[in-house]
Amino acid sequence: MSIRTALAAAGVAMSAALPAAAAEGERVTVTGEIIDTWCYFSGVMGGPDAVTGSAHHTCALWCSAGGIPVGLLAEDGTVYMVLKIEGDDQSASGDTQLKLASHEIVADGMLYKRDGLNYLVVEKVVEDKGITKLNHEDYGVVPGFAIPKPKG
Repeated sequence: MSIRTALAAAGVAMSAALPAAAAEGERVTVTGEIIDTWCYFSGVMGGPDAVTGSAHHTCALWCSAGGIPVGLLAEDGTVYMVLKIEGDDQSASGDTQLKLASHEIVADGMLYKRDGLNYLVVEKVVEDKGITKLNHEDYGVVPGFAIPKPKG
């Protein structure tokens, strides 16, 4: 092995051992709906309209309680992974996240971007508008496959 190759290999090994630099935050105010990220991104429950608002509220609660992280779907379509809301450091199943599921909120906090993802630490819920998208008449309130079949 040449010295140049050895130094290059050592440089790669050393850079791999160094921790990544911390992402720099930016203060933002975002208006949007607290969403269930699994159903929104996977499409398992249907398209974007079916997995927001009152049509998806029950499932959003189940997913959050089951450990699926919540997100904030902004008015412009940007999705932010919510790391914390007002001191509740659980990204899923925390009381604050469960209380805000499917609600439209105005959030003030810190935005961190890394590897094409948007992470949001909500320091203050400036406004909670409640569930503003009433679409359960079109999509139902509980997915058909989530209703237990009677034994018998």
